[in-house]
Amino acid sequence: MLKGLALTPPVIGRISIGKIVEKNGMRLPEKDDEFTIHSQVQNRDGWVNHPMDEQLRKGSNAKLRNIPIQLIFDDPDLNLRANYTLFDRQTGRPLCVGNGETCRRSTAEGLQSLPCPAPEGCELAAGGHCKPFGRLNVRIGEEDELGSFIFRTTGFNSIRTLSTRLMYFHAVSGGMLSTLPLELRLRGKSTTQSHRAPIYYVDLTVRGGSSLASAIASAAEAKAARAVSGFDQAALEAAARLGFSLGAFEESADEAGALLEEFFGEREDQSSEPTLPAAPKGKVGLSAKLNEKAAKLVCL
Repeated sequence: MLKGLALTPPVIGRISIGKIVEKNGMRLPEKDDEFTIHSQVQNRDGWVNHPMDEQLRKGSNAKLRNIPIQLIFDDPDLNLRANYTLFDRQTGRPLCVGNGETCRRSTAEGLQSLPCPAPEGCELAAGGHCKPFGRLNVRIGEEDELGSFIFRTTGFNSIRTLSTRLMYFHAVSGGMLSTLPLELRLRGKSTTQSHRAPIYYVDLTVRGGSSLASAIASAAEAKAARAVSGFDQAALEAAARLGFSLGAFEESADEAGALLEEFFGEREDQSSEPTLPAAPKGKVGLSAKLNEKAAKLVCL
């Protein structure tokens, strides 16, 4: 088994609430008011939609704002991994990943485990360089029972809402997250920071037309059927924990370009979340600067 390479849930597609548009010869991220389900293939126009995108829409012009899903794991932290993450703007690779208590940081001396005071108290995070980054893996449809669609977000509202929902559903169902019939739902709200314009975030609810009680009853039936078939959920989760632990960071090198484009492209809207500034030509890159700073810091 390869060391240093995180083994993450197999991904067969992506869920986004935004898209990449071309303006003045530049490819820029743009927020949207609906879900789009992408395949893992790109062409000249961007990411190609997954067949499930068309299948779930109720018409050619319909907005996709609800996606019926099933979770892979019973453990909330395996379904949704959320960290404070500092990315290198030039490469798209994570430089520091923390949870508010401890972090793993790439420094001049190599990978180090250090205290993590969260972005508000961290010198390296000054200027909004470090932001929450969440990854949710879910199943859509019945074609691949171990394949997943991944939703990535740096939105605080989505991360907080999804984390809370997972915790609550886990509690009220007796830990049967993997068999609960759920759906991702897009919600909108306005804040003073959004200048009263609507912003959209992702929520997790029981499927439309179903009550929580009936969803729990359905989950119990599905769990019993799995047990009869020999499906070992506990072993699956143990394998997932081992896979995540094998690597320092979850994202691989071949995902860096897509992450850089999706979350760190230049935006015309200055009220958007802050992004890491590109290093001017002829000057030391961000990675080198951070390594130099981290090497000098005894504690944060």
